[in-house]
Amino acid sequence: MKPVLLSLLVACSTACAQPAAPVAVEGAWARSAIPQQGSTGAYMTLVAREPLTLVGAETPAAGIVEIHEMRMEGDVMKMRAADTLPLAPGKPLELKPGGFHFMLMDLQTVFKAGSQIRMTLNFVDAKGTPKKVAVSVPVAAAAPARR
Repeated sequence: MKPVLLSLLVACSTACAQPAAPVAVEGAWARSAIPQQGSTGAYMTLVAREPLTLVGAETPAAGIVEIHEMRMEGDVMKMRAADTLPLAPGKPLELKPGGFHFMLMDLQTVFKAGSQIRMTLNFVDAKGTPKKVAVSVPVAAAAPARR
C-alpha cells in the first residue's frame, strides 16, 4: 500500500473513531460590537441527540457568559438571566435576538464583523454527567441569511 494512502486511512480511522457531539450547533453567530461596548449577544440553534440541559457557556472573548431570555411584559421588553434550558432530542432550541440567547459581558476582545470567537457550550445529560461542545462562532453585524 502506498504511504500516502496508508496515512489517509490512519487519519480517517482516527477521525471516524471520535464520538459524535451530543448536540448539533447550527447557524451560530455573535453580534459585532464597537470597542467601548461592554456586552453583546451570541445566537445559534441547538439540536440535541439525547436529553440534555444547557447549563451555560464560556469564551475567552468575554469575562461573563449568561443564558438570557427577552420577552414582552405588557408593552415593555424585559431581559432576565435563565439558569438552564432543557433540550429534547431532535427538537431544535433556537437562541435568537428577542428570545433566549447568550449574553456576553465584560468583552475581552473586539467583536469585529468577519472575525470569529471560540465558545464552549456546557450541558448535563439525564444522568447529570457534564458534556462540553466547542464551537467557532462567526461575528456579524446581523443574523446570517437562512438557507
